[in-house]
Amino acid sequence: MKHASHHASATETKRLALLIEYDGTRYAGWQRQPQIASIQGILEDVCQATFWEESEGIATPTFVINGSGRTDAGVHGRGQVAHVDIPIENRIAEEKIARALNARLPMDIRIRAAKIVDVGVNTRERFHARFGARRREYRYNLLEDYTVFRTRYAWHVRQSLQTALLQETANIFCGKHNFTSFSKHNPATENYVCTVLESAWNEVEPGAWQYTIVADRFVYGMVRCIVGASIDAALGKRSIEELRTALAAENRELSSPLAPPEGLILWSVRYEEGRDPFAELYENEVPMRVLG
Repeated sequence: MKHASHHASATETKRLALLIEYDGTRYAGWQRQPQIASIQGILEDVCQATFWEESEGIATPTFVINGSGRTDAGVHGRGQVAHVDIPIENRIAEEKIARALNARLPMDIRIRAAKIVDVGVNTRERFHARFGARRREYRYNLLEDYTVFRTRYAWHVRQSLQTALLQETANIFCGKHNFTSFSKHNPATENYVCTVLESAWNEVEPGAWQYTIVADRFVYGMVRCIVGASIDAALGKRSIEELRTALAAENRELSSPLAPPEGLILWSVRYEEGRDPFAELYENEVPMRVLG
């Protein structure tokens, strides 16, 4: 049985939204790269195998996975959202798509949910995983005591921390700011202004801390820069006032070293009411804390 008609017009597609989780340890990040394993690359190959069967003389379409954002090498995803356009005559029932994709995916990449969000010709009104996102949430795990069972998902800081200073640093970044000083240079980024809606450190269990940051958008390396600065403050290497000055200066030379990628998780991506494909899932989900 064919999954799609080879006579279907290129515009006759339906847009599929995917909620994805992944362990980024063995990947070169989200973005597809030649000769290197990436999350996007694996997903595109699996979509190709799942939604299209080649026939002689028929051009095979390219399945492009559009993510809500790009995560760096080693960074994990709990709530990455992406979309892909598939043939309109694809016969896999919506409720079976996640299972079909997961059957081909490696065990460190999973589709948590899949939903058809738009059907028909391409229009500007179609759901877009990146441009339609209204708020994104990242979490960063920090350990004072090392354990082999969490090393893939947390930063073990080997020095004694003044943990009371962590929340003071978090407060600095709330609100609307230019985050040039706390980001990595990206020639494609023209605007470094982001509005941080939530910034908080919480001790989730003795010796284990988790940083939560929610914003309308993030720039390259922003969360890892903020965490790195927070740890510098908690180690007594920088004062709270120094960090405030650095933020206002819009000068990348005033940044702290980046926190390592393994502690960072893209936790969730949310969309405007009525256009959030996984709103019901989030509303009914049991709260989860991840440290490994």
